[in-house]
Amino acid sequence: MFKSKSGTDKEHQLKPSRRSMPCLAQSQTHPQHLNKQSTALLQNRVQPQPDSEGSSAIDAEPLQDSTRDTYTDDSEHGTYDCRTDQSLLIQHKLNRQKQASRKSQKSKEDTVSREKQRFPTHTDSSNKADMTTVASLGLYFKDGIKRIDYILVYKKSSPQIEKRSTFEKNLRAEGLMLERENAITNNDIMFVKVHCPWDTLCKYAERMNIRMPFSLQRNMRQLKSWLPRNPMKLDKEALPDLEETDCYTAPFSRARMHQLLSNGTYEAAFPPHEGSHKSRHPIKTHGAQNHRHLLYERWARWGMWYKYQPLDLIRRYFGEKIGLYFAWLGWYTGMLIPAALVGLFVFLYGLFTMDSSQVSIEICEANETIMCPMCEKNCTLQRLNESCIYAKVTHLFDNGGTVFFAIFMAIWATVFLEFWKRRRAVLTYDWDLIDWEDEEEELRPQFEAKYSKLERVNPITGKPEPFQPFSDKLSRLMVSVSGIFFMISLVLTAVFAVVVYRLVAMEQFASLNWHFIKKYWQFATSGTGVCINFMIIMSLNVVYEKVAYLLTNLEHPRTESEWENSFALKMFLFQFVNLNSSIFYIAFFLGRFAGRPGKYNRLFQRWRLEECHPSGCLIDLCLQMGVIMVLKQMWNNFMELGYPLLQNWWSRRKIKKGGQAVESKLTLPQWEKDWNLQPMNAHGLMEEYLEMVIQFGFTTIFVAAFPLAPLLALLNNIIEIRLDAYKFVTQWRRPMPARATDIGIWYGILEGIGVLAVITNAFVIAITSDYIPRFVYAFKYGPCLDEGYRHEKCLRGYVNSSLSVFDLSELGEGYSGYCRYRDYRAPPWSSAPYEFTLQFWHVLAARLAFIIVFEHLVFGIKSFIAYLIPDMPKDLCDRMRREKYLVQEMMYEAELEHLQRERKKNGKHYNHEWP
Repeated sequence: MFKSKSGTDKEHQLKPSRRSMPCLAQSQTHPQHLNKQSTALLQNRVQPQPDSEGSSAIDAEPLQDSTRDTYTDDSEHGTYDCRTDQSLLIQHKLNRQKQASRKSQKSKEDTVSREKQRFPTHTDSSNKADMTTVASLGLYFKDGIKRIDYILVYKKSSPQIEKRSTFEKNLRAEGLMLERENAITNNDIMFVKVHCPWDTLCKYAERMNIRMPFSLQRNMRQLKSWLPRNPMKLDKEALPDLEETDCYTAPFSRARMHQLLSNGTYEAAFPPHEGSHKSRHPIKTHGAQNHRHLLYERWARWGMWYKYQPLDLIRRYFGEKIGLYFAWLGWYTGMLIPAALVGLFVFLYGLFTMDSSQVSIEICEANETIMCPMCEKNCTLQRLNESCIYAKVTHLFDNGGTVFFAIFMAIWATVFLEFWKRRRAVLTYDWDLIDWEDEEEELRPQFEAKYSKLERVNPITGKPEPFQPFSDKLSRLMVSVSGIFFMISLVLTAVFAVVVYRLVAMEQFASLNWHFIKKYWQFATSGTGVCINFMIIMSLNVVYEKVAYLLTNLEHPRTESEWENSFALKMFLFQFVNLNSSIFYIAFFLGRFAGRPGKYNRLFQRWRLEECHPSGCLIDLCLQMGVIMVLKQMWNNFMELGYPLLQNWWSRRKIKKGGQAVESKLTLPQWEKDWNLQPMNAHGLMEEYLEMVIQFGFTTIFVAAFPLAPLLALLNNIIEIRLDAYKFVTQWRRPMPARATDIGIWYGILEGIGVLAVITNAFVIAITSDYIPRFVYAFKYGPCLDEGYRHEKCLRGYVNSSLSVFDLSELGEGYSGYCRYRDYRAPPWSSAPYEFTLQFWHVLAARLAFIIVFEHLVFGIKSFIAYLIPDMPKDLCDRMRREKYLVQEMMYEAELEHLQRERKKNGKHYNHEWP
């Protein structure tokens, strides 16, 4: 279970700091300058609506002198044994008015004093009337003192009574307190409120060796008033001092909880939100009523899109794992700014030089050059100048800045990852996670059930545990790998189907009577092919998730983290291949094996293979990337926000339609409001990370063909941060917090993408773009042969040099004359007609040389930069060493003082002994 610490024991004063552990489940006290209207909304308790039998659905009366000294749980429906309840009563005194006269009851007085320290806003004697108010708001037990730390939900009609009884009995045995409450909107729903007392927290904090910092004086940096205020930074006065919201955690097995949820024992399990995320009063004048409200106003609102994220508050409300996700997402978004600017400059350079490009000029002026027909039936001969628009658009993405931008993005990816290491190190230090290591994880229940008969001694714990034989593990792994290859082959089959469609559509569009489609038949073929491919991609994604889930369960991973890593890797492989296979086809295969006029290669001896446009294949690659990237991001944004909004709206509509609506939404306690929200994804942050990692691949792998990819990613991420924030704060139940020191397996995947990006960009520049053929022509065949490459005029005659000649009479009757096609082949009147010319081999050699030089150069620069950038900032190393030194000094002085006190106590004096 998880619990926050906002007060301390009188006998053991523990002073929290900003680097101690966060409030992973619930802040027990609001900051002192937060709005206290949560305890002053009503002087009398808000009465809930009666149920159908006329009794109150929430059985909690205002506290009086006659209040019972113990809590009893509402009995389970049906045959629940009442004697079990009597034997598991929560022993806790509630008569607060008699506490002053019971000074002799020391144990009770200490307990109440701790509760007062933990909840100073609600336990003062002047706020007795407010206790019933805060209890009715759904944040506390019926006594208004004990804070609700966790909510369990089950159906009364569920037959899993024995399992629930055993589980709740175990919770009480661990020192937790439980209280049941009927739902207002559904008579079949029962809520079980869970409270973790301070003593239990201290017990688990000691077991977990939670570090509490020494009281070290920190030097405050002086702010210079003459400096302008950074508009991206949040106003310090708008955020509370979070020192008193630090807390401890106790271990909680998510795997065990998931098993209870999957077998129907409980319907849901979640920590409650602190209250509403909205307030009737402006936050500037009345302050924030709780941390959820503060997060909404200063983080989740769309008006905060240009502000830095309050990472400390995010971490304290949701935990380190979610805090690190938003820290990484914010860092990734910030690093996209220089990449987007450079990509935009490369695009603008192409835009401004589009009309002055020698290649575009020659294509637009080639009104006498006849191109060979690109289809078999009813194809009219087209002039080269009809491709003028395509040539100009291609120049936007294929210009002199392409190579520079590809090198820049490869270096950018390295700098991004290396500096993220440094950023992560700072966060882990500030969040006191430097020395924290994952404790030995509990085995997954499925693993225990499968291999309970085989045991071995755990080398770490020294205790026997279930053991999976190597042969069994290998066989299951082979089956899983086979399933992965089968799904990848299914993806390739889908891509092949799209290729066949393009071949069929190419002939149909080229011979269509509609003049517009017939004129731009290649664009129509590519556009419709991209849309069909996107629909296939989104359909297969649904199948992939289920298959990955089945394959991962088939492997029977030992722990929960092993299951998550295996599942995440499969999902990445499936989606990466699914999204990029068609892009790889267009980049490296389209038009490479089409043949030549008079000797075209055909698919199934029926359809002629597709050729590149006279201006090149890069325009098809840009179109494919742009459409998939934009549509994918739009779909993801809808599924992340629009779908939960629709689900929550439908839930509220069903409540109203069933006649179970209450007069005001405020009468619903917080746990029931949270129950009506959507749960977090079953796989945690996997989908969030997967979306961003796939986007990172789009941004880096084919960036040489689409320099606007970083800009589109930046715009999407600015929306993504606030969208995710809005979703976490308003649309989702509060997720189960967890500790983490990094982003897990995703960092290794990002490094792999960075390496793949260098290779693919080298091949895109060398093979897909016309950069290398233009380069060879300028230095070997152009008018500047003896002068060197100086300007665009050195490419004069390049278009004519890149086109070969074909005799149309070889096609049969009805054709005469000559046509041109893209290739380096000898003319039909030569001694070796249609054979590759020397220029072809020069271009091929230059392409191979460029790939080798580019890869070695970029990999060398990447390695050198990674070597220069340390994983931890020097000032952080100095701070850590300084803190370690001061701690050692203080411990040494404390030990000396203790020794001196012991000597004085024993009456021993040493005249010549130091000290």
